[in-house]
Amino acid sequence: MDALDRVVKPKTKRAKRFLEKREPKLNENTKNAMLIKGGNANLTVTEVLKDIYAVKKPFAVLYKRKNITRPFEDQTSLEFFSKKSDCSLFLFGSHNKKRPNNLIIGRMFDYHVLDMIELGVEKFVALKDIKNSKCPEGTKPMLIFAGDMFDVNEEYRRLKSLLIDFFRGPTVPNIRLAGLEYVLHFTAVDGKIYMRSYKVLLKKSGCKIPRIELEEMGPSLDLVMRRTHLASDDLYKLALKQPKGLKPKKKKNISHDALGTTYGRIHMQKQDLSKLQTRKMKGLKKRPAEKSAQDGGATPKKSKSA
Repeated sequence: MDALDRVVKPKTKRAKRFLEKREPKLNENTKNAMLIKGGNANLTVTEVLKDIYAVKKPFAVLYKRKNITRPFEDQTSLEFFSKKSDCSLFLFGSHNKKRPNNLIIGRMFDYHVLDMIELGVEKFVALKDIKNSKCPEGTKPMLIFAGDMFDVNEEYRRLKSLLIDFFRGPTVPNIRLAGLEYVLHFTAVDGKIYMRSYKVLLKKSGCKIPRIELEEMGPSLDLVMRRTHLASDDLYKLALKQPKGLKPKKKKNISHDALGTTYGRIHMQKQDLSKLQTRKMKGLKKRPAEKSAQDGGATPKKSKSA
């Protein structure tokens, strides 16, 4: 049995809190990513990993030492690092003559590799090469995908889902206008994927709505897809399954239309509208003749007492 697989009983309160953080939850924590450098990574791959780490911080772990592993042949080392650092996303960088400037992006399910896609870096512009102001650490990016391939091709559709998982950041309940300052743009055209990052500038426009300009910030990558390792449909469906506690409970006799209006159905007994109390007005007051006709005959008059 692996050392990380055995049941560990906490001996201190700190260890107990640490294990409670890793327990399954209804609302999971923000996914962390580990960035691993291969045994023969060159300067370009190292700079790419550093810049992606700067974009992903603080939800990322960067391994600076070289790790001799081949994810498509042996995945045990990736699964070991995933358990050790509690990361469900990974980015592996390597370089060799057959596949130069190679990146492998993937994700885990239950500490096992779910799917991964190999990308080749054809052109790279680092953060430090673009002399502009940068966004602060931990800024949540806006993701934009352009190109029909992200909707038509199954491999590109899975790559889109993988990139959203990797860069989406934490889930926030509210959004403020000044916080929308970082854009990640992915374009798929002619068999290549172009990744560009921009800083959003809000400038005066003479009205309440500001004028928006985009300023390239870096990093900038031109990628080409190489090998893929995709999960089967059954395993992918299992990974997307939500716990019962998150599913909304059905409420009886309540329906919604296309515009979001809520309609409710109320069950009541049959009412006698003739006995319905209305507003008391002289004009609506019944005359003696109407009362006698309603009662079915004339009522005898009371005799005056002597």
